[in-house]
Amino acid sequence: MSSPQPCSRPSLEELKIRLGEIYDLQRASAVLSWDQQTYMPKGGAAARGEQRATLSGLIHQRSTDPRLGELIARLEEENSPLDPEQDDHAMVRMARRTYERNRRIPEELIRQLTLKTSLAREAWVEARAASVPGRSLFGHFAPYLTEVVRLKREQSEALGYPESPYDAHLDYFEPGLLASQAAILLDRLAEGLRPLVEAITASSIQIETTFLEDVRDGEKQWAISLEILQAIGYDFQRGRQDRSAHPFTTAFSGGDVRITNRLSSRLETPLFTALHEGGHALYHFGIPCRLERSNLASGSSYGLHESQSRLWENLVGGSRPFWAFWFPRLAKAFPERLATVSEDSFYRAVNAVRPSPIRVEADEVTYNLHIVLRFQLEQALLEGRLAVKDLPSAWNEGMVRLLGVMPRDDAEGVLQDVHWSSGQFGYFPSYALGNLLAVQFFNCALHDLPGLNSSGSTGGLIARGEYAPLRQWLHDRIHSWGGKLLPDELVRKVIGGPIDSQPFLDYLWDKYAPLYGLQRPPAKRSGLKISHLGGE
Repeated sequence: MSSPQPCSRPSLEELKIRLGEIYDLQRASAVLSWDQQTYMPKGGAAARGEQRATLSGLIHQRSTDPRLGELIARLEEENSPLDPEQDDHAMVRMARRTYERNRRIPEELIRQLTLKTSLAREAWVEARAASVPGRSLFGHFAPYLTEVVRLKREQSEALGYPESPYDAHLDYFEPGLLASQAAILLDRLAEGLRPLVEAITASSIQIETTFLEDVRDGEKQWAISLEILQAIGYDFQRGRQDRSAHPFTTAFSGGDVRITNRLSSRLETPLFTALHEGGHALYHFGIPCRLERSNLASGSSYGLHESQSRLWENLVGGSRPFWAFWFPRLAKAFPERLATVSEDSFYRAVNAVRPSPIRVEADEVTYNLHIVLRFQLEQALLEGRLAVKDLPSAWNEGMVRLLGVMPRDDAEGVLQDVHWSSGQFGYFPSYALGNLLAVQFFNCALHDLPGLNSSGSTGGLIARGEYAPLRQWLHDRIHSWGGKLLPDELVRKVIGGPIDSQPFLDYLWDKYAPLYGLQRPPAKRSGLKISHLGGE
């Protein structure tokens, strides 16, 4: 049997032109969104919503053009079977997936979603900024969120779904994953975390963290975050870091990848945020130039993207070798705080496990419990089991149930995340998948790069501040594929099997048992394994 050949040229060239135009319009809309979240004055919200709604309508028209469908069908017929490892074949395969999805959604629904989420985001910013203990402005945001939820339900019905309305939205972020599978994954992950959380809570060891708190000199934090970004390979000739209410990464092209950060009263938060968003950016930077202006100029899934951000944030940034290099620099910048603090004490402090109401400031052990709560709430919203007006009380009840903490106000509670105001229902499970994959990927990197975390007189690569080998490893194994492979295909190619929760649980026990003087329970042979393409 002969191997698949490159696609025929006339049809392929026309497809590339059409996909390139869609790409350009999407990136133009992304520029407007980035500006709205960083520099746009408050008064521009309504007009910006209309502008982005117009663009979204144009994108939808081009994405559902019957001629596009004809080209895809012709190329499929001429090149059957398609080989996803060939650029042209992968482009056709992914074009089929997105074309079938897009053509089910009415253009007016797309326009309304873009308009309403633009307004909802501004209402969210206002409500969040004005919420203080004893005073909530969730009621100001609630009508906007109610409208977004209504439109997302309409979108579910337009798209169709196997089991739950949530499936239609989860599939956008994690192709092939069902809400029922995500529920099993998150429930069992929470179950696996419970013994460790209980053991840490019962430990007599209390880790001192007061020297990290109540920081006022944000400019020093900002300067060091820029140094860290440059060190891990963030290219400031192709990107920049700005400030926003909620940190994010956006790519307008391979030559323009921007991140945002925010200052915090905790010393370490902007530094870990820089690593997190920097991990996203490195993924964008690593996608080959030949895939630019195509439907392959992205990652395989949002969970794959989150694996890169969480790898840099936690597996690298939360490690002893990382702070062996960076703590002396931080101590020099903050002598009044760190002059009497040892490197070991600092390492312990930034890894202290203390259930927090804030997801982006949560420790590795409890972080996924935040995801469990958000998944449960947004699924209930889309399925009509929870009304928007009841969201704050449901949020607070869930925080107490899962984490044992009560938010001081709605800014620290139900208003802390931007996702729902932006219509990003279905995104949160990607964070949990990213946490699991980050450990599995890093374990493979440790095997292939034996000097990465080694100790000794000269220390390992990370201890010396040398990140290029790890960055290259991630590029070769993950980034260079762009969006050619479905997530399960790429995961199996890198680690030889599906997502598995046990390596993540093993990693946490190995790291936190010594910190808290814990006796580890008997090791399990395997945790929950799950495939995006079906089943456990």
